[in-house]
Amino acid sequence: MKYEIVLKGSYALLKVFLSIGESVVVEPGAMVYMKGPIEVNTSATGGVWKALKRAILGGESFFMNTYISRGESEVGLAPQLPGDIDVIPLKDILYVQSTSFLACDPSVEMDVSFGGLKSFFSGEGIFLLKFVGHGDVAVSSFGGIKSIELKPGEEFTVDTGHVVAFDGTVKWNVRTFGGLKSTLFGGEGLVCTFTGPGRIYVQTRNYPAFVEWIKSLVPRQTGSR
Repeated sequence: MKYEIVLKGSYALLKVFLSIGESVVVEPGAMVYMKGPIEVNTSATGGVWKALKRAILGGESFFMNTYISRGESEVGLAPQLPGDIDVIPLKDILYVQSTSFLACDPSVEMDVSFGGLKSFFSGEGIFLLKFVGHGDVAVSSFGGIKSIELKPGEEFTVDTGHVVAFDGTVKWNVRTFGGLKSTLFGGEGLVCTFTGPGRIYVQTRNYPAFVEWIKSLVPRQTGSR
């Protein structure tokens, strides 16, 4: 994709530039604007079976929108949550948490991967989106995005609520935060330790924790007398 990320930070916008015949696959609801001769095709990308897996297991939309250019055109995209955007050049395999997918090249194969209980990302479920092939994958975050390049054998530990994406070459393991007391009262819960080589992408804010904070501000209804 030829693209430009503007307003980086809390309210980033991805501008995708398409020449005649080029296309981009986009998460439903992400389109902000269109400019030029563009045809939109809504379909179960990857086939019905993979679309069902994305919807039921990965928490994604069954249908995806493909924007096909019939001339020089432009599409503006933005995520639902306030945060940043990054475009990741795919190196064979990339895993993305379900709420972070924004768009990708049509040449990229999208699927859902089951990794057992170690995939449990702070309420996001035990399935991750799996992208295979070569091309660009646009991801979004809650807050800013920081990319970390790990050397072979290098370890890096991240709170599970801050994980956005990581390369398929990276080994990973979810564990509790310290001992029982730290896990229950330390405010961290589960953490994920990644071991290189490969890239990992983290977000500076925790979406599940933010939702719980909002809930704490809502007055509880008392029983009627």
